Amino acid sequence: MFERLTPAVKDPILSLSIACQLDTRANKLDLGVGVYRNEQGVTPVLETVKTAEQRLLDMQETKAYVGLAGCERFNRAMMTLLMGDNSSRSRAVAVQTPGASGALRMLADVIAMANPLAKVWMSDLSYANHAPIMKTAGLEVAYFPYFDPETKLVNEPAMLDTLATLGKNDVVLLHGCCHNPTGADLSYNAWQAITDLANQQGFLPFIDMAYQGFGDGMEEDAAGFRYLAERVPAYLVASSCSKNFGLYRERTGLAVVVADTLAKSESIKSRIMECARSTYTMPPDHGAAIVRIILEDEALKNAWLAEVTAMRQRIQGVRSSLADAIRQQTGNQAFDFIEQHKGMFSVLGTNAEQISRLKEEFGIYLVDGGRMNIAGLGEKDVPYLAESLAKVVS
Repeated sequence: MFERLTPAVKDPILSLSIACQLDTRANKLDLGVGVYRNEQGVTPVLETVKTAEQRLLDMQETKAYVGLAGCERFNRAMMTLLMGDNSSRSRAVAVQTPGASGALRMLADVIAMANPLAKVWMSDLSYANHAPIMKTAGLEVAYFPYFDPETKLVNEPAMLDTLATLGKNDVVLLHGCCHNPTGADLSYNAWQAITDLANQQGFLPFIDMAYQGFGDGMEEDAAGFRYLAERVPAYLVASSCSKNFGLYRERTGLAVVVADTLAKSESIKSRIMECARSTYTMPPDHGAAIVRIILEDEALKNAWLAEVTAMRQRIQGVRSSLADAIRQQTGNQAFDFIEQHKGMFSVLGTNAEQISRLKEEFGIYLVDGGRMNIAGLGEKDVPYLAESLAKVVS
């Protein structure tokens, strides 16, 4: 039966991390896999997560199933975090999922179920798993202009020109903040323009909010999305607790549906649960229980927000230090865009030969295309990285 089945192509990011682990050089840097690390190079368990886990251990009395939609208290708490007091909250529903990738897949399945002719438009570049998820769900994928390789910022005019040609069979997949992989975010004005186009053209906005709190702040990072949410008749959101709660391995995510009426939203939710039943059945509860405990306790939530602030400020500090160090090494401002980018990643614009040299000569591992995980870099590593980059790009 399996004679014709050939091995899958290795995941470009995970295989890079394995290669780095096998590298015996002391000064090697794994800047590929997208996890936050502290100055000691560790992805920490947040103190608020430890507190919530201890409470869970003390009070949990059963490991019975929670349900197809997961924990509804978690769902409500996460929707409040995402949407605040947004008026569209009154017609929003949510389903807990195994990570944001699970949310993306469940929402993709529902899109395909609702409209087999739907085409999902995403930024060029975009999160590596976006296109495979959409294609596996049977959806056609297309790309709109986004990242300008010259300025390393968003080419908003070109993007908006493309969106102005779309229609009712189109879905526009947008990064809510901290764009992966580029680090280049939409301006608030661009969110306003996208909102107008969605209403004029009839396309469906689909927001991937994986890094809320890692850009400018928990509320600030949601500002553009919330503007859109107030004004469009329908939208979808996939949200992740991996980064801002540090729950990577717990696979804790949320799929949000907002139709023009609550009744329609509830109907769509029932179809998401139908899709869940035929795939993973029940989402894992542990991470969701931790998040619920934190978000429902005001003091604990404030302590968690302080921890997110500390992570964000560390990333911003590394960005500033790296841009300054490269400027000193090269004598030019070609990499100053690093300081302008938001969140965990930046795309450097290095070519294949330069990426290969960084790996072979200096033990610095970057994803093809030059995506760098800034959040995995320590201040102590900045001088070595800047010096190595200068040698490669000069």
